[in-house]
Amino acid sequence: MNALTRYLGTRTWLEAAQLQVLAGPLLILLVLAMLILPLPPFALDMFFTFNIALAVMVLLVSMFTLNSLEFAAFPAVLLFTTLLRLSLNVASTRVVLMEGHNGGDAAGRVIEAFGQFLVGGNFAVGLVVFMILVVINFMVITKGAGRIAEVGARFTLDAMPGKQMAIDADLNAGLIGEDEARKRRAEVSQEADFFGSMDGASKFVRGDAVAGLVIMVVNIIGGLLIGMMQHDMSFADAGRTYTLLTIGDGLVAQIPALVISTAAGVTVSRVNTDQDVGQQMISQLLINPRVLFLAAAVMGLLGLVPGMPNFVFLLFTGALAGFGWWLVRHRETELANEQINTPAAPVPETPEASWDDVQLVDTLGLEVGHRLIPLVDHRQQGELLGRIKSVRKKFAQDVGFLPPVVHIRDNLELGSNSYLLTLKGAEVGRGEAWPGKWLAIDPGQLSGEVQGTPTTDPAFGLPAVWIEAEQRELAQIYGYTVVDASTVVATHLNHLLHRHAGEMLGRQEVQQLLDKLGTENKSLVEDVVPKAVSLTVLQRLLQNLLDEDVSIRDMRTILDTLAESAGPDLDADELTSRVRVALGRAITHHWFPGQSELQVIGLDSQLEQVLLQAITSGGALEPGLADTLMEQTAAALARQEEAGGAPVLVVQPALRPLLARFLRRRLSHLVVMSQAEVPDDRSLRMTQVIGTHQ
Repeated sequence: MNALTRYLGTRTWLEAAQLQVLAGPLLILLVLAMLILPLPPFALDMFFTFNIALAVMVLLVSMFTLNSLEFAAFPAVLLFTTLLRLSLNVASTRVVLMEGHNGGDAAGRVIEAFGQFLVGGNFAVGLVVFMILVVINFMVITKGAGRIAEVGARFTLDAMPGKQMAIDADLNAGLIGEDEARKRRAEVSQEADFFGSMDGASKFVRGDAVAGLVIMVVNIIGGLLIGMMQHDMSFADAGRTYTLLTIGDGLVAQIPALVISTAAGVTVSRVNTDQDVGQQMISQLLINPRVLFLAAAVMGLLGLVPGMPNFVFLLFTGALAGFGWWLVRHRETELANEQINTPAAPVPETPEASWDDVQLVDTLGLEVGHRLIPLVDHRQQGELLGRIKSVRKKFAQDVGFLPPVVHIRDNLELGSNSYLLTLKGAEVGRGEAWPGKWLAIDPGQLSGEVQGTPTTDPAFGLPAVWIEAEQRELAQIYGYTVVDASTVVATHLNHLLHRHAGEMLGRQEVQQLLDKLGTENKSLVEDVVPKAVSLTVLQRLLQNLLDEDVSIRDMRTILDTLAESAGPDLDADELTSRVRVALGRAITHHWFPGQSELQVIGLDSQLEQVLLQAITSGGALEPGLADTLMEQTAAALARQEEAGGAPVLVVQPALRPLLARFLRRRLSHLVVMSQAEVPDDRSLRMTQVIGTHQ
C-alpha cells in the first residue's frame, strides 16, 4: 500500500511538472489561434475575464514579494500578457466588425458591459475615459517604470564588479564557503539579468498602449464604413453602435494593461527588505505620531477656510489626530509592559575558564589604523582585499605553496594611517599609507622633484614622497615610480611573504604539497616519505631552500634527489646542498635569465684556503677574520649592485653552507651559490673579488 501511494504521488508530481513545462508553449499556441481563428462571443467573454484575473494575480504577486528575484519571471510574464491582450484585441476586432450590426451583445457580454455600464452608453464619455486611461498608462506609470528599470539596470551592472570582489574577499577571508560564494555570485548575475530584462520588457507595455489607440481608431473608422456600406446603416446608428463596441473593447483591454503596468512599477521601484510593499508602506507612513499630528493640523487649517468643504476636512483632521493619539498611548503601554515583564538583571557570575578562552595566534595578520579601514572593508569595496588575494595567488605560483590567509583587523592603538604586519603573532613589518594619495618612489634617477610628505618605501627602504592625485602625472614624468596606498601595503606584504616563506611552511603545507604531487606520481611520494626521509626532515629541507629564496615548485626533482641521496647518516643541511645542486639550473636561471656568461662575486684564492682550513678545524671563524670578511663582502656587494650585476656570490661547494649562514645574517639580499650549482653551459666571470684590496 505504501509503495502504491509513493508511486501515485510520484506520478502526480511528474504530471504536474509536465504541465508546468507545457504552460508556455500552450499559451503561445493560444495566442496564435486567437490571431488566426474566429472566436464566438462566449469564448471572448472567457478570455477577457481570464485576462482581467491574470492581471490582478500579477499585481498581487508583485505586492507580496520581498525582493525582485522572487518574481524573476516577471519580464516573461509581461511579454505573454501583452501578447494575450493584443491577440484578444485582434479577435474582438474581427467579431465587432463582422457582427457589430446585430446589436451591443454581438461581441460578447463583457464588451457590452464595459461599453454600456461603465460609461452609461455614452460614446463621448467612453472616448474620454479611454483616452484618460491610455494617458495614465502610457505617460505616467509605464514611462516611470521604464525609467526606473533603465536606471536600475545601469546601476546594477556598474555595481557587479564591486559585489563580485566583495564575495571573493569574504571567500578569501574564510567568512563564507565555496557553496555560499557560488550562490551569491548567481544571485548577483540573476539580479543584473532581471533589471536588464525589465528595461526591455517595459517597452512592451508602452507599445501596447500605442497599439490600443491605433486599434480604437481603426475599429471606429472600419465600423462606420462597414455599417454604412455593407449593412445600410445610417451614419448616426453606425457611429453609435460601433463606437460603443470599440470603446468597450478598448476598456476591457486597457484596464488589465493598467493593472499590469502598475505591477511593473511596483516590482522595479521596490527596495529589497524583509517586508512586502504593503507592509513597508504601512509601517513607514503610519509609524511616527508627529507626522500624523502635523498632517491633522494642516487639514484642520484648510477646513477652517471659508468656502471649503469644512465637514470633510475636519473629519479627516479628527481621524488623523485620533490615530496619532492612539499610537502614542500604544507605545506607552508597550514600554510599560516591557518594563514590568523585564526581569531584573542577575548578578553576573565569573564563568570557569575553558578551552574556548584559548585563542590561537593567526599565522599572518594585518592590523590597520582607523583611516585605513575603508581599504579593507568589503562593504566599501576596499581595493586592498583584492590586492592581497592577488599577492597570495602570485606567491603560490612563484614559490610553490599557498601562504596562510591574512587575517585583517582594526587596531585603534596604531596611528590613524599606520598598519602592522604580523607573523605568528609577532611584528615583522610596519608602515604608513595615505588613502587618496599616491606614493612617489625615487628609483635613483630623477629629472626633477615633486612636493609632498617625505617618507620611505616600507618594502625596500627607498626614499619616497606622498603626493596628491593631481601630481601623479608630473611625478611619472620626473621618473618616480608612483603607486597608490593599496599597492604600497600589498607590495610590503609580498616582500615579507618572500622573506619569511620558510617560517610559514608548516607540516600541514608540506603534507598538502605531497598530496598534490601524489595525484600524479603516487609511487615517488611513497618511496621517499617516510621511507627515505621523514616528514620532519623534508620540512626542514624545504625551509632551508625557502630561506635562501629558492622556489620549491619543482617538488618532483626534490623528491627524486632525496630518493637517490637520502640515508641515515645525512642530515637536512647536507640534503639541502644536494637538492640545490639538482635545482642548479633553475636557481641560475632565476638570477641570470638568458645570460650565458654569469657576472658574479668571487673569493680570493688565499681567502678560500683560510676558510677551508677553518671548516676543517671545527667550522668557527676567528673574530677578526669574520669582521673583515663581512666588511669586504658588503663593499663588494655594493659595487656589484652599483654596476647593475646580480647580488650573487659563487664559492666552492664546501664553503657555501657556512658562508650562506654567516653572511646572510646582515646581508639578507645576498645570494650564495656553489660552483656545482652552475650548469655546464654557463661560464663564470668574477666582476668583484672578496679578499683583495680594491
